[in-house]
Amino acid sequence: MNLNQVTIPSLDVAKSVEFYKTLGLQLIVDAAPRYVRFLCPDGDATFSIHKVEKLSNDNQTIIYFEVDNLTQTVDMLKQKGIIFDTEISEQSWLWTEIKLKDPDQNPIIIYTAGKNRKNPPWRIN
Repeated sequence: MNLNQVTIPSLDVAKSVEFYKTLGLQLIVDAAPRYVRFLCPDGDATFSIHKVEKLSNDNQTIIYFEVDNLTQTVDMLKQKGIIFDTEISEQSWLWTEIKLKDPDQNPIIIYTAGKNRKNPPWRIN
């Protein structure tokens, strides 16, 4: 089984499109204002956004984007005007990450984990 895509809700799809393009995703389906899909810059996963009339905070999805060089990526995104909620920090699960939100307040974590993403020391054999 392979993950195809993750879809999130948005009140303003056009505003979200600009945000995710700034993060580096490539727009591949444009059915705005109701739906758009992006190709992630690495791998085969896609990411989509669909229009909603109301957002719910009941069950938020956290979006994780992995990068090879977190500091360089964060510096580049800050130069493009992206605002982060935290500073880069080392986590006890051996990932280095930073947090932000998209225009609809969906939480995003940009991180680097290297081999620890799939093979942490506590992995079950």
